[in-house]
Amino acid sequence: MDSKTQKLILKREVGLMGAVSLIGGTMIGSGIFMSPQTVLYNIGSPGASLVVWACCGVLVILASFCYAELGTVIRESGGEYIYILKTSGPVVAFMLIFSSVLFVRPASIAGIALGFAQYVVAPFYLDCTPPVLLVKCVAAAAIIVVATVNCLNVRFSMSVQVFFMVTKVLTLAVIIIGGMVVLIRGHTENFEDSFENTNVGINPIGIALYQGLWSYDGWSNLNNVTEELKRPEVNLPRAVVIAISLVTGLYVLVNVSYLTVMTPKELVSSSAVAVTWGNKVLGSWGWIMSVAAALSAFGSLNGTFFSGGRVCFVAAREGHMPDILAMAHIHRLTPSPALIFTTVVSLVVLIPGDFQSIVNFFSFTAWFFYAITLSGLLYLKIKKPELPRPYRVPIILPILVLIAAVFLVLAPIIDDPQIEYLYVTLFILSGAIVYIPFIHYKLCPGLLTKLTVFLQLFLEVAPAEKNL
Repeated sequence: MDSKTQKLILKREVGLMGAVSLIGGTMIGSGIFMSPQTVLYNIGSPGASLVVWACCGVLVILASFCYAELGTVIRESGGEYIYILKTSGPVVAFMLIFSSVLFVRPASIAGIALGFAQYVVAPFYLDCTPPVLLVKCVAAAAIIVVATVNCLNVRFSMSVQVFFMVTKVLTLAVIIIGGMVVLIRGHTENFEDSFENTNVGINPIGIALYQGLWSYDGWSNLNNVTEELKRPEVNLPRAVVIAISLVTGLYVLVNVSYLTVMTPKELVSSSAVAVTWGNKVLGSWGWIMSVAAALSAFGSLNGTFFSGGRVCFVAAREGHMPDILAMAHIHRLTPSPALIFTTVVSLVVLIPGDFQSIVNFFSFTAWFFYAITLSGLLYLKIKKPELPRPYRVPIILPILVLIAAVFLVLAPIIDDPQIEYLYVTLFILSGAIVYIPFIHYKLCPGLLTKLTVFLQLFLEVAPAEKNL
């Protein structure tokens, strides 16, 4: 190999439409078709469940405004990882990437893939629960297909994202219109005494918010690919406002439609709420909702994969992951080693995973690091006001979102302690133990060298520079 390896740069190929599709198309996934019943079950009443969905939307909008400022101040890809690295230091950043690469991001991918698989197999098992092994095999196949698409071409994966974004919006529009027709005909009985039996405890509210926020997951995805976004100082804030406002409005109206067509008992007992809705409203055409929900989850999986691979790529570029993961394909200009690594870990997480536990523990870990990231924004506002800011938010916004993030992290633990939360916390903190020997002191640096050279030749990849 030539000692002077040519450096590569990931191209800026994500425009405003792609950016909106990356945020909205990732957010509208399996969550809105799987979380409504668990939100309603935990919060106890239809009225309170609608309040939860609206509150989740408001919280995500406020948080995304804060991230828009961070993305225009620190114009590097990597999202929370790069922001924490710049504001809180390498140890905390490594704790994030350690838990993100080995658990949070693969858990998110596995959860979405399971949602996709459940809707794919649902029409074939109308009167019984589908076999768990079959569901997981379909989910694994979906992960492999999405990984292949993202390894081949950035522009193609963005085209896929835009296509599925349009499909999702049309699907939700059908659900909303169908519900409105039923509502106009006078079927308002499910909204009588709509706040009766509301669970007002800290734990049910916290778990309901976790389940709702799972459906909004993906709101920060654009910050992971800032270096591939055209005119980020303009398109980042615009895409955030357009995508999240649209998704919040759609989610609230979709839940109104669900509650109009189904009784709370029917909704809670449904394993695939969109299919149940379709069977009641569309009759023999109800299978269309199963197909639409599966397509929606597939699009969300594509967006999560696109951004998730970039986080692993950026961490390797900063020296917190093996060098091979910081490389891009010399012809396709995609971070294929990072994408392949993410695929393998996601498939491993998929083996023991079930949807509800994945959602709860993913949300706990994610909001723990959101809180640290927002603390970093406050630090930059107070200590470094001189930094150029094409977009800025009032300081009260990150403070409010930080308070909400702390509540989401602590509420379930205080009200209903579970040993699993301790395990997750210890797993996060174990990142600091791994950091000291392997990153700080660089023990065993020669072990990966031969493997890196072999993989670099086999995968046709080379180191990539920052695109600032």
